Amino acid sequence: MKAVVYESAKNYTIKEIPTPEPKAGEVLIKIELAGVCGTDLHIHEGDFLAEFPLIPGHEMVGTVAALGSGVEKFKVGQRVTVNPVVSCGDCEFCREGKPILCHNRKGLGTNWPGSFAEYMIATQDLVFAVGNLSPDVAIFAEPAACAMHGAQMLNIKAGSSALIFGAGPTGQLLAQLMATSGAASVTVAGSTKFKLDAAKKLGADKTYLMDRNNIAKTKADLLAASPSGYDIVVEATGSMEVAEICVPLTRSGGTFMVYGVAEPDETFRINAFDVFHREIRIQGSFAEIDTFPATLAAFESGRLKTDGLITHRFSIEEYGKALEALRSDKSAHKIVIKF
Repeated sequence: MKAVVYESAKNYTIKEIPTPEPKAGEVLIKIELAGVCGTDLHIHEGDFLAEFPLIPGHEMVGTVAALGSGVEKFKVGQRVTVNPVVSCGDCEFCREGKPILCHNRKGLGTNWPGSFAEYMIATQDLVFAVGNLSPDVAIFAEPAACAMHGAQMLNIKAGSSALIFGAGPTGQLLAQLMATSGAASVTVAGSTKFKLDAAKKLGADKTYLMDRNNIAKTKADLLAASPSGYDIVVEATGSMEVAEICVPLTRSGGTFMVYGVAEPDETFRINAFDVFHREIRIQGSFAEIDTFPATLAAFESGRLKTDGLITHRFSIEEYGKALEALRSDKSAHKIVIKF
């Protein structure tokens, strides 16, 4: 099979390797689409827990090609997606019912072979049938499951106001989930107009076009629009400059969520007294672990939409072009590799 294989950070080749055979309890999946996201850029650089050698890729949809012994709930030819997060089940956090915090967590496409290949292996507990969903919708299962986890962590109250920085695919999905979870008003702030237009079409109540070179103006404008601040503020860009204005934009008693992926050594400043006396809650949200069923149900019901989010399609041979588009093409929204 053809695969993207990294020997070390930034050092990859696209080559033929043996197609794996499923062992007991495993499913061999023929990839139809693999999603490329910002996390893959971090992995390309050697960050985000990457371990080499590695076949990256953690977003996928495909069809069952073969079944290992003992697998009975799937059939060859069935369209499926995969939860890429693997917990050990035995560490202190797994035993406490918090597998997302697993000490020994593995990730398909991070430190385990992923989906940038014609075929991939997953244990049956990580595989989910997608029913009648098209590949163009099912490819969003993993980022939407992350957004679902974030929405659950926010514990959104009916009638609350929400502001999310970041109009990328995961930001768009989280904005929709906040609205369907009870937020009365959702504002999406981003620096690319066509992405904000997409957010509006997908249900955002308000949008704000940011100037990344004038964060002070962004803060002032958003406070002018909601002088008391926002009950929920989500930073989904990974920008430390944006993160620094989030607490001031959070309404007293509200929640600031760190959702975007930053570099491991990046930091931002907050006013501790502001957090203290206004009782601001700061919440992280990392990946997902158990939200695939709810996410697929939201897609099937039509409550969660992805219309127009895929803008670029590449072959596996064009993997380098896909990374470059993700890095620098302002017209790119969701990028997929088509097999």
